[in-house]
Amino acid sequence: MDNIDHTTIWQTIRDEADAECQGRPGMQRYFDSTVLSHATYADGLASQMAAELVRLDSTLPDFADEFSQVIQRDGIDACAAADVHKVATSNPACPNALTAFLSFRGIQAIQLHRIAHAYWMAGERTFAVLLQNWGAKLYNVDIHPAARLGKGLFVDHAMGIVIGETAVVEDNVSMWHGVTLGSTFSEAGDRHPKIRQGATLAAHAVILGNIEIGEGAVIAAGSVVRSSIPAGMVAAGIPAKVIKAVSETYAAITAPATTRTNG
Repeated sequence: MDNIDHTTIWQTIRDEADAECQGRPGMQRYFDSTVLSHATYADGLASQMAAELVRLDSTLPDFADEFSQVIQRDGIDACAAADVHKVATSNPACPNALTAFLSFRGIQAIQLHRIAHAYWMAGERTFAVLLQNWGAKLYNVDIHPAARLGKGLFVDHAMGIVIGETAVVEDNVSMWHGVTLGSTFSEAGDRHPKIRQGATLAAHAVILGNIEIGEGAVIAAGSVVRSSIPAGMVAAGIPAKVIKAVSETYAAITAPATTRTNG
């Protein structure tokens, strides 16, 4: 995926919020608070994440200013914009970028993970794990703050997703609810899966161990995968086995959004 201009995406979100206010004037205060009062994507995202945490626990301080600095410093705004762009332009269930930003728990859970990961990498590991725990309570998504996630991710429904410490998820990966990227009891250290670009993990797929799901591969719903799957192949079953190559007409949300059309 080409780099997505987060400034352009944020302006799109602001324009869509303005249009909503025109149609529903009673929503002006809501859209002012969540979108229109924030000049940049970093500020808007930071405010969103900070507000979620305060709603979860009123004893927490407002982290908005601090999070905004982290988001800008680590390029989280660009990654978040790519996620929103992917969902808004590829998912028929999402009407626009505004909806993706405000309403899609998969997007929100991934962004809170990105912030937690930044703290983990900066050495603030206690705070990073606290953010992980708060994110699990908010979104029912549990991602270890050390896990490395790419951009342009499609994380649909999101509920019940678990991603372990040494997992890697590359760009343009799609995953549905209930996916687990876990370890086995026979490995230590680097013990979690590596999901390559454009792979699809369907609902309740369980991927275990330091194995690789190849670029563009598809793991069928409910499969349990214990060995690597080659690029461009479909795997299914318990234990999962390669059953065929991915069809050229495969319609899941795997391709870069600019090459897809809704309808």
